[in-house]
Amino acid sequence: MSGASRGAGRRRSLGQGALRALLYLLVAAVLVFTVFPFVWAFVSSIKPDDELFTTPVRYWPGRATLDNYRLVLANGEFQTALLNSVIVAVSVTAVSLAVGSLAAYALGRFRFRGRSLVLYVVLGMTIFPQIAVLGALFQMINFLNLYNQLPALILTYLIFTLPFTVWVLTGFMKAIPREIEEAAYVDGATHWQVFTQIMLPLSVPGMATTGILAFIAAWNEFLFALSFTQTPDKRTVTYAIQAFSTTSSGLYEIPWGQTMAASIVVTVPLVVLTLVFQRRILAGLTAGAVKG
Repeated sequence: MSGASRGAGRRRSLGQGALRALLYLLVAAVLVFTVFPFVWAFVSSIKPDDELFTTPVRYWPGRATLDNYRLVLANGEFQTALLNSVIVAVSVTAVSLAVGSLAAYALGRFRFRGRSLVLYVVLGMTIFPQIAVLGALFQMINFLNLYNQLPALILTYLIFTLPFTVWVLTGFMKAIPREIEEAAYVDGATHWQVFTQIMLPLSVPGMATTGILAFIAAWNEFLFALSFTQTPDKRTVTYAIQAFSTTSSGLYEIPWGQTMAASIVVTVPLVVLTLVFQRRILAGLTAGAVKG
């Protein structure tokens, strides 16, 4: 029995070791799959033009250069696009948090007829494809005379940032103990005072989470920027990168080195933002999901 037990223990240990090795291999594969495009874009951005399309492929430049970054950062249209993206993303985030927190307070703390239906509609809006509403939004933008204006992007970006903000913040509002709210009412607080002085401070983790994710979504958006803006002075960074293509003799010539450099310049702030606030993002999403 002792020998059989030891044999069973060894087999169990070998099985656990194989499972652990398989798990590590899977994690490594996912890591390579997600990180390699960014690494390759960076390598391409520091390659001179004559090394971009060599055979065999060179995974590191023989002569690294920062010329592509100099050209991109000296490009006036790209600088304008960066400023436009900052304005649009910050505005969208601010409006999403302001309106979303009010809506989440009503949905999370008050009971009224149709409340569940509203929540399901909000959830449905988070998974609705953007292309499906593009035509209607285009008509609305033309009717409001906002075409080729930054307010058009701010208004349309709320289509996908506001529902997510409302849904997540509703879970946070629900999770706050009702006794705190009732004590405030006993002390004579109004609904507005309860909202601004109690609910908002206690919902800071959720607001940080939704604010960061709304900013990233607005920063990365391309379809609406392409559809509702036209001139270079109104483009955002995603549209500006696409517009790096130039025409010569009727053919498109894409400066790949500059395109990759612009992509890195646009992506690095988001990577830094995510790494700095990763714990707050994860804590916010988890708390909203579990306690809500």
